[in-house]
Amino acid sequence: MITNPTAVFFLLATCVAAALFLEAKTKIVGALGSALLGILFGMLLSNTGIIPGESPAYEFLGGPAVNAGIILILLTVDVRSVVKAGPRMLAAFTLGGIGSAIGSSIAAVILADAIGPEAWKLAGQYTATYTGGGVNFAAVGSALDTSGDLFAAGIAADVTMTAIWMATCLAVPVLFVAGGLGRRGAVDGSGAATDPTDPVGASSGKEGAASTADEEEGPGLHEMLYSSVGAIKLQDLAFMVMVVLGTLWASEWLGRALAPMPSVLFLTTIALGLAQIPKVRALHGAGVIGNYIVLIFLAGNGAMSVLANIVVIGPPIVYFAAITVGLHGVVIFGVGRLVGLDLPTLAVASQACVGGPASAMALATARGYTDRLLPGVAVGLLGYAAGNYLGLAVAQVVRGLTG
Repeated sequence: MITNPTAVFFLLATCVAAALFLEAKTKIVGALGSALLGILFGMLLSNTGIIPGESPAYEFLGGPAVNAGIILILLTVDVRSVVKAGPRMLAAFTLGGIGSAIGSSIAAVILADAIGPEAWKLAGQYTATYTGGGVNFAAVGSALDTSGDLFAAGIAADVTMTAIWMATCLAVPVLFVAGGLGRRGAVDGSGAATDPTDPVGASSGKEGAASTADEEEGPGLHEMLYSSVGAIKLQDLAFMVMVVLGTLWASEWLGRALAPMPSVLFLTTIALGLAQIPKVRALHGAGVIGNYIVLIFLAGNGAMSVLANIVVIGPPIVYFAAITVGLHGVVIFGVGRLVGLDLPTLAVASQACVGGPASAMALATARGYTDRLLPGVAVGLLGYAAGNYLGLAVAQVVRGLTG
């Protein structure tokens, strides 16, 4: 077994490089997205005994490294872009967050005795991760000081459910229409469902304009997370490092001074505030570097997810994740259809909640929902911030219910 931290970092970096290569070159495998592939590769390395399930490398990635990545990604978020994303995608995303909160709360109440005294922490983490992706699981877990064994088992169950849910969201639009539940629309040649009540649908007369606009903006947004828009200048890098270190220091100081409020709330707030300054948001490479840090962190999370931990902790962890995601699905697709939201929007919004913007992008690309790409990624980026707030709030509510 390879235990040297430098060698572990090298193998995790290899996982990320392989995931990005497959995402770009292989349509079927790439549909999973580099984030999920990196997690699965990390799991494969640790579960086959090549690298350990515990390492100083993972501790660093789960601490200052992932916080730095979160800050850099948040620096790309223009709050106004969420408004421009359109009320339908934002409404679908809101339903998804509500569904995750309801699901994790019910799961915690049902499984409180089986999980133990930290069930309320798991409720907060699963609410957070299913409102913005895996980064939020670590951020809220760190804030709540979740025990290592529960944290690792929770990640393993989360990875499993995330993979299942990606496949589900890819299939849902077709299955709903085939089953007669999507009769308000049809499926076009790409598998995308069209809805006559959708303002960006074909019958609205605006599809061409909306799609064209998004196709023009989409590559720019993709470049923001996958390739720098313009060369990364030394001055940009120096300013980014200054902002990241300053935000980390300020949030840690405020977290100690204003305890028990966790530092992650201050980190999120400071970064979002700075992002509204045009010159800060225009820094070349912030999204790319932040996205890479998040990807290698997720690969490390996968490596920590030794499946034997589920056996040690018990199947209730898997049940917890399944209940949370299941009820998330019931709310977002059930209520979403009742209020007239179209299936492609709901599917992309659900992936933005469960897997983050990378998963939303993968789903929209795989299904040809080009007009949902930009809105999906926009609300996915919002999920990085909203998930932390919602997760911590749910944790405290469930603590009161189960304590």
